[in-house]
Amino acid sequence: MPRFAYTGRAASGAVSGELDGADPGAVAALLMSRGVTPLQISAGGAASHAASHAADGPKAGDLVLPKLFQPKVLPADLMLFSRQLHTLLRAGVPILRALAGLQESAVNPKMKSTLASVRQSLESGIELSMCFAQQGGVFDHFYVSMVRVGEMTGRLDEVFLRLFKHIEFESFMHQQVKSAIRYPSFVVGAMAIAVGVINTLVVPAFANVFKSFNAELPLATRLLVGSSEFTLRYGWAVGIASVIAFFALRRWKAQPQGRRVWDRWMLKAPLAGRIVQKATLSRFSRSFAIALKSGVPIEQALTVVSQTVDNAHISRKVEAMREAVERGDTILRAAIASGIFTPVVLQMIAVGEETGAIDELMEEIAELYTNEVQYELKTLSQQIEPILIVFLGALVLLLALGVFLPLWDLGRVSLKK
Repeated sequence: MPRFAYTGRAASGAVSGELDGADPGAVAALLMSRGVTPLQISAGGAASHAASHAADGPKAGDLVLPKLFQPKVLPADLMLFSRQLHTLLRAGVPILRALAGLQESAVNPKMKSTLASVRQSLESGIELSMCFAQQGGVFDHFYVSMVRVGEMTGRLDEVFLRLFKHIEFESFMHQQVKSAIRYPSFVVGAMAIAVGVINTLVVPAFANVFKSFNAELPLATRLLVGSSEFTLRYGWAVGIASVIAFFALRRWKAQPQGRRVWDRWMLKAPLAGRIVQKATLSRFSRSFAIALKSGVPIEQALTVVSQTVDNAHISRKVEAMREAVERGDTILRAAIASGIFTPVVLQMIAVGEETGAIDELMEEIAELYTNEVQYELKTLSQQIEPILIVFLGALVLLLALGVFLPLWDLGRVSLKK
């Protein structure tokens, strides 16, 4: 039996190795059953794989600088592609001809080149799911896994329709989040600029006048003057430290352990934690329902969903659920042991297992939490607004007391004279 070298991506990160199989499709199916999304499979093992790369040499596409200026494939492009491909396949158009037509009509140059690469790989005999997986992250793990399921079940047209609805839901959620935080971000930014201008321009102009009084200044004035002097002396150091801390935080979050800690903290964060939890549960329920409706076995569906929940902490818990189900536990017992689901979700899972309609109940949970997240996002600005008003009022009060109390004391002294 021939040997194949592979590279892929699992919930724990990038993986590579060698497997025996009848053909690349068999190797891909074996990897998918193990929860690994194949990115590249080559015949001949590691030696042949390394030799082929050495013979190819550096390619122009491997240069970093041109990639920085390439347009990206946006969710809107994937959504339109999935919808159009579903329509074409349902109408009986062959997949190669459908891809050719979509390539010609694509507006985004990156999407056009991606579809050209998919067509070329498909014509060489590679399966469609693997063609998508080789496109450098354009199609995520969930997308590739669902296409793989469509190939196995012969229902590619239905899968692309469900992928369209999935991407539409994800895009809607992102737009809701951006809309909710736009106003608070603007207010916080304006307050930060105002504090900077006050500390560097306004307070120094009054500081010399205050010091000429040769008297003890009020506490509010001393706070203003001290803050201004600190900003003028050490502001550059604070700025550099902030930049270093920002990049250090990003690097720490890029590590698996750091990402899990950060995502676990986000679930408990004030105000945002409740929204993050409901949005993640909604994404889990919708993805799980789509996978089950497409005919994916429960174990493989949990593996696929764990890679799409966009929360490393919950992803790890879902992986533990899959392992428990493989050992013979019911979904309900595995879900209770994970400790990440609300009583409503657990009740729906229990009813779904008893009735055999767990996919339909998962869709109902997704709709329930989607509506709750929409409401939470709409009221987020109203919840944050009182906090911002308190901080803004405290800032104005401190500025007013710091500036006018010494002047009031000076006027009172001059009147006594």
